[in-house]
Amino acid sequence: MNQQSQNLPVRPRLPEWLKVKAPGSPGYMRLKGLMQGQQLHTVCEEAHCPNIGECWDRGTATFMILGDICTRRCHYCAVTTGRPTGIDLMEPSRVAKTVSSLGLRYCVITSVNRDDLPDGGAYIFANCITKIREQSPDCRIELLIPDFGGSSSALRKVIDARPDVLNHNIESSRRIFPRVRPKGDYRLSLDLLAEAKEMDPGMVTKSGIIAGMGETRDEIVETMEDLRSVDCDLLTIGQYLRPSSKHWPIDRFYTPAEFDELRETGEKMGFKHVASGPLVRSSYHADEQHDAANLAKSTG
Repeated sequence: MNQQSQNLPVRPRLPEWLKVKAPGSPGYMRLKGLMQGQQLHTVCEEAHCPNIGECWDRGTATFMILGDICTRRCHYCAVTTGRPTGIDLMEPSRVAKTVSSLGLRYCVITSVNRDDLPDGGAYIFANCITKIREQSPDCRIELLIPDFGGSSSALRKVIDARPDVLNHNIESSRRIFPRVRPKGDYRLSLDLLAEAKEMDPGMVTKSGIIAGMGETRDEIVETMEDLRSVDCDLLTIGQYLRPSSKHWPIDRFYTPAEFDELRETGEKMGFKHVASGPLVRSSYHADEQHDAANLAKSTG
């Protein structure tokens, strides 16, 4: 933690560009009711995403499977940490039913870390794809997966299910990573993305970076270069917002202009699409990123 972060108050006043309207539209309320009715979790709610009002009003959400208790404690994350109990084998069917009810043409599925499971939950991820495609064959599916503890067999289960996009967030720079993700591994995250391409060279891969946890701009660029070195296709970069006083402090607020510069830098590196902005999160307008990747393929 540097001197700048020590001088910031626990809850620093948000810049104007980070202020959003409280959710409550009819579209938001309808989706919230559907999620509750199917006993499903969303990362939108669990991670206190600032875009929940906009995305839910558009009828899009990121399903969070395998429960709402994570076996890891990342210092920036609002998701509850503890000891999960078992798995719900009917969850993929309920996710598929909700996707069908919403008429989604694109959905994102993520999970808590489940280090207590032999395959980290890979079977449930794969089964979600199977069930969704049975009911909604035209829906494109993005998976935002944990690192599965480096298990190649778990990753193979997911790859064989053939998601349209495979996302794994690296989150931070090499120097800051072990401070904010003590149970993760920077190199392991890069290796997972590289191995996914080895298993399926045509797989569209994606990752995300959270800015403002103590890294420098040059370190963000270094992380972007590391992601390109493993042929990562899509990238998101957004501002870190501290969930509570118990979480990692905000080091600084990047301006919209700085996010634009990072986007331009990423595009020059060869990413097929870079979503970079203060409120960007890994699933924000994910369908647009997928379309950009396909366009790049068809014109490349």
